[in-house]
Amino acid sequence: MQNKSRPITDLRDTNKISNICHEENEPIFITKNGYDDLVIMSNETYNSLNNTKEKISFPEQSNCFSLIKVGCASNLIKLACPSENSKNIINIIKESKKYDLDILVFPELCITGYCCGDLFYQNSLLESSYSAIEKIKNATIGIQTLIFIGAPIIFSDKLYNCAIAMCNGNILGVIPKTNLPNYNEFYENRHFVEYNGENTTIIINNKQYPFGTKLLFSNKYQTNLKVAAEICEDLWATNTPSTSHALAGANVIVNLSASNELFGKDETRKTLVLATSYRLNCAYLYSSIGNGESTQDLVYSSHNLIAENGNLLKEAKLFTNELIISDIDLDLLSAARRKNSSFKSKKDENYMTIYFEKPIPLRNLDRYVNPFPFLPSNENQTIDYAKKIIYLQAMGLAKRLEHIQCQNVVIGISGGLDSTLALIVAYETFKYLKLNTKGIHAILMPCFGTSNRTFENSQKLAKAFNTTTKVISIKDSVTLHLNNLNHPLDVNDVAYENAQARERTQVLFDYSNMINGLVIGTGDLSELALGWCTYNGDHMSNYGVNVSVPKTLVKFLVKAYANSHDNLKNVLYDILDTPISPELLPTIEGQMTQVTEDIIGPYELHDFFLYYLLKYNYSLKKIYYYAKAAFKNKYDDETIKKWLKTFIKRFFNSQFKRSCIPDGPKVTEISLSPRGDLRMPSDASYFDFIDQF
Repeated sequence: MQNKSRPITDLRDTNKISNICHEENEPIFITKNGYDDLVIMSNETYNSLNNTKEKISFPEQSNCFSLIKVGCASNLIKLACPSENSKNIINIIKESKKYDLDILVFPELCITGYCCGDLFYQNSLLESSYSAIEKIKNATIGIQTLIFIGAPIIFSDKLYNCAIAMCNGNILGVIPKTNLPNYNEFYENRHFVEYNGENTTIIINNKQYPFGTKLLFSNKYQTNLKVAAEICEDLWATNTPSTSHALAGANVIVNLSASNELFGKDETRKTLVLATSYRLNCAYLYSSIGNGESTQDLVYSSHNLIAENGNLLKEAKLFTNELIISDIDLDLLSAARRKNSSFKSKKDENYMTIYFEKPIPLRNLDRYVNPFPFLPSNENQTIDYAKKIIYLQAMGLAKRLEHIQCQNVVIGISGGLDSTLALIVAYETFKYLKLNTKGIHAILMPCFGTSNRTFENSQKLAKAFNTTTKVISIKDSVTLHLNNLNHPLDVNDVAYENAQARERTQVLFDYSNMINGLVIGTGDLSELALGWCTYNGDHMSNYGVNVSVPKTLVKFLVKAYANSHDNLKNVLYDILDTPISPELLPTIEGQMTQVTEDIIGPYELHDFFLYYLLKYNYSLKKIYYYAKAAFKNKYDDETIKKWLKTFIKRFFNSQFKRSCIPDGPKVTEISLSPRGDLRMPSDASYFDFIDQF
């Protein structure tokens, strides 16, 4: 490189400098008083280094639903032996080929080991490290994975703790550590320096590469992927580099770490990674050094983590040097950022985007897809989760009762899940407000379709909660009403069914007027989504406590409540075992003849569809793809497709009902309130949605 350095006095001959720049097609380093001071290059070289869009051709984007496969690995360390460490790294890289990873992250200083101490001063170690970098780089030829390894790098006679990004036999960039721990003089600041400068270039093994903290890596085949790196302590800093990375567009942050293990530190570390991924609406890949590292004063555990928008996707067992793999959903991250009004991305001209090429096929998922996204994934959280949801519902009702100074509520009890949950919420509300539960008026309104089972369970439930119970048969009033309409009683059409639903609502409101009470709505989120409610029938109330609780969660809450209340367990479990039905068609020998899920489809599928449609705005194709993974052992592909089409049609066609629903508390992530979460025209067409599917 000596011939590409020039003293500052040479700038007097600008023609000469210009010719050299264009002939060499590499930067010229201008020295002042013997030290690097300026870098001069031709336009062609500058454009090449910055990978400007004008010089880049993008292939057709991969048809992968914006799913990328990532891994975090911890190689076995032989301290201060880069030759052996590089072999272990190369073996992992070759082994990972079978997973077709898009990103693979190794730990901090994985080429040398983290605890080399003053050996970092030794040229022999550094030269061996540079040789190992070259071996690893060459070993990646033909491997299109974006790989990050950690190594000590010399720049301007200072030593930097760096992450090196490489792909397919090329080094794409070198990222130095921004924040060094300084707990005592034996930590990194004894050997390394922090880098807070702008992006520049660096020479490694006689070749020039981008160097700096503001580097983004993007796949030409998946340009919505933007990867940035920080190193260990950077995550723990007050002002993290990852914040700047995310605001500049990075949606995947990798962290090469050598975090020592202490009692309880694994939970702290996990919390920090999850919180960062949630705060920045990003994926966070954390790879930490482990077995083979020195235990002279500290212990290292290879605690590898993969997080996505606050959710833990994979976690390595401590002290195992485990390779963990998961899929990252870039669409999920994009949806989260679009909906997060406080996430304000900004174009930062100081960032350089460096492209690599890797086609991404649609592969089998390496992530768990919860078929019940509204339920807790951890069974140990069941009781606590249920208590919190019911408490939120109760707090909404309590505020409304206090505000209007009301001490009576009216609930139509059917012996089904929804009215059972509404009664539980009312009971908990009255306990909180220290009101007499006789102020809860449980109204049983049997008619043509009421089964013996549901009627008996309604009576048991009302008695168990010490309510004021009324049985008001509506058979005669509905019969009279249908006769007045000249509607035959043996024609069981929509008018026949809805006459019963509206009569029940009329009874509840009129009775409520008599006692100065409040009618509590029982309809749930799933029914609202599907329009499975009678307009101005069960569609209407004074306050709907279940309005943001989907059917799968209703069932979960009732079951959890049963398991924590022995006196209610038998009746609640029988209600749980009863098929879901509006009970509007005549019974046969006292048994129900109408089962909701036979008509509109399984609620567990509809709740799954609803979650991904509104939470992450997925296309129907992608919802179908996820549903197949979630329900692969329960429903065949055609069944899922059939009910997905049913769902989207009913969802669009039922918006007019949701445009005028009563107040009710939002207690889950999804709400269909026209005053809050869903602004949707009642006349929107679903045709294009279906056609794309």
